[in-house]
Amino acid sequence: MTKFKGGDIPREKVKMAKHYPFFIGDTIGVESYWQKLHWHDVLEINLIKSGTGYYMINGRKFEFQEGDILLINSNDLHCAYETKDLIMQVTSFDPAWLISSLRLDPELLSPFREMGVYFSNLLDREHPRMHKMRALLLELQEEHESEERSYTTIVYALLLRFLAIVNREFRIEGAAIAASPISERQLDKMRYVIHEMEQNFAHPWTLEELAALVYLSPSRFSDIFKRTVGMPPLLYLIHIRLEKAVAMLENNQLKITNVALECGFRTLSNFNRLFKKHIGASPKQSRRFHGS
Repeated sequence: MTKFKGGDIPREKVKMAKHYPFFIGDTIGVESYWQKLHWHDVLEINLIKSGTGYYMINGRKFEFQEGDILLINSNDLHCAYETKDLIMQVTSFDPAWLISSLRLDPELLSPFREMGVYFSNLLDREHPRMHKMRALLLELQEEHESEERSYTTIVYALLLRFLAIVNREFRIEGAAIAASPISERQLDKMRYVIHEMEQNFAHPWTLEELAALVYLSPSRFSDIFKRTVGMPPLLYLIHIRLEKAVAMLENNQLKITNVALECGFRTLSNFNRLFKKHIGASPKQSRRFHGS
């Protein structure tokens, strides 16, 4: 019998310097990679600098707007989508960096450890301390990018302050956070299906075949998948194939027809149409843009 484990989608290993396992920077829009369900071994803080979009996190949809702050735990299955003019500050750090501070304040990482119980991934945008939280994250970025003397110490101190305020001010006491609409067992099944789609993206999958992988009816499977990922399974498969196609167009000299076939598209016309619709340019334009 097939077992569905969280490891079916390997946790992304984010490489960071041992002495300074921290990164902060801006992303404009959402690259195709981040539109795929993923998880990683670092903790993440997002500040929405402008625009709108939404996250799918463990089967729950969080719509965000300018000024919002989101926390992403290391075991959160998540993907992001832009709806308009998105600029997002992304902060990621290795929780092991804070071990010495955890001896002093064992609750420092509670906003991540107790996510979904006493904390929400999306901080309360109406909270009176939100202005201060945004300012802290902007100061964090300024210090990180300046690399002036002792900047790592100041970054560390600002990160501690941010986390301590979240733990103190944004805990939801006496009001249970609604349970995720997707059970852990269902998430495991979706992980398994996505893993199979990633590994065999050129296979001519049908909805019935994908549903059979996890012993669900096509309608039940499609419903759970869409609530988990934010789009139907066969549309998600198209995104996987297009991502592979973009990489192949950038990195090799295969004819466009061959790229289409290698990525699971049965006709060139269908490939061109879907590429233009989802990437915003034709395959020829994409290849020319990247100098191939």
